[in-house]
Amino acid sequence: MKARKLLTLAAVAVLSLGLVACGSNKEEKSAGDDKTIVIGASANPHAEILNNAVKPALEKEGYKLDVKVFNDYVLPNKGLSEKSLDANYYQHVPYLEEYNKKNNTDLEYTVKVHLEPMGIYSDKIKNLSELKDGAVVAVPNDPTNESRALELLAKEDIIKVADKKLLTKNDITENPKKIEIKELAAEQLPTALKDVDIAVINSNYALQAKLNPTKDAIALESKDSPYANVIAVRPDNKDSEKIKALNKAITSPEVKKYIEDTYKGAIIPSF
Repeated sequence: MKARKLLTLAAVAVLSLGLVACGSNKEEKSAGDDKTIVIGASANPHAEILNNAVKPALEKEGYKLDVKVFNDYVLPNKGLSEKSLDANYYQHVPYLEEYNKKNNTDLEYTVKVHLEPMGIYSDKIKNLSELKDGAVVAVPNDPTNESRALELLAKEDIIKVADKKLLTKNDITENPKKIEIKELAAEQLPTALKDVDIAVINSNYALQAKLNPTKDAIALESKDSPYANVIAVRPDNKDSEKIKALNKAITSPEVKKYIEDTYKGAIIPSF
C-alpha cells in the first residue's frame, strides 16, 4: 500500500510539472505573437511589395509578416478597426479621411509609401483627341477616387469642374463633349473597358489586369499628386514596437529600390 501511495504521489508530481511546462509554453507562444505583424493589402502592388521586399527586411529584425490579400476598399479598414489586422496598406490619405468620416472611425496613418498614378485607359481610342461626343466614361464610385478621376479628366480638358475639395459628377460645370459618367466599383473598371469608351483606373487594379500605366494609359496623373498610399493603423497600436518596425522596413532604401526597379515609374516611392 505504501509503495502504491508513493507511485501515486510521483505521478501527481510529474503531472503537475507537465502542467507547469504547458503553461510556460503557452506564455512563450503569447509573447511570440508580438513578433507577428498581420497586415491587409490589395494584391498588386501592395501585397507584392510586402511579400517580396518588406517581409525579408522584417525577418532580419525578428518579425514575421502575415499578409492578408483583399479585393475591395472596405474590408481592410473594417478588419483594422475590429483588430483582426495590425495595419493595412492599400489606400491614400483622402480615402482614409473620408472612410473615417463616413464610418465614425478614428484610423490613422504612419508613413507614406508610394504613389500609384491614376490613369485613363481605352480599348477603343489611342489618344484623347479621338474621344467622340456622347462618349461613356467609367470612373470609380467611391467618393475620393471619383473626385480624383474627375480632376484628371478636367486636367486633360475633357470637362471643367467646380473649385471644391470633393467632386462628384454633379460638380461638372462644363461638358463640351456631353460625355456620360458611369460610376463603377474600382475593381470592376478594367473589365468594363470593353463596354465604355474610356475608364479612369487606379494603378493597383490596372496592374492586376496586366495593364502597364506607363505604356497602356493614354493619360496619367502628375507625380505631384497628393494621393500617396499609406500604412494605416489604429490609435491604440500606432506607437507599438511592431508598427515602428513595419514603418522602418517599408521605408528602407531596399524597398525604395525594389519599387523603382520593379515598376519602372508605374509606381513611385513617396519617401
